Amino acid sequence: MSMPTDLVAEIRSRAGRRGVSSYITEAVRHQLAMDGLAEIVAQHEAEHGVLTEEEIDAARRELFEHADPHESGRDGADPHGSGRDAA
Repeated sequence: MSMPTDLVAEIRSRAGRRGVSSYITEAVRHQLAMDGLAEIVAQHEAEHGVLTEEEIDAARRELFEHADPHESGRDGADPHGSGRDAA
């Protein structure tokens, strides 16, 4: 696997004690989960039409209602913005 040196330098600066391999492993797991969610949404929309804002809000509440806003540094809502691009 190869990666641009500037990206490796940024990863090293952020990885800290957990190390580069652990940081990259976590990032890949996260991306695979996001890819899986995108596939689920695409399949649902192909079968049932585009998700409504109400459906998106309900899913966001179900997924993130237990999120600690102080732990993530976010407001406890969808940690990926609108959820439409990330899902």
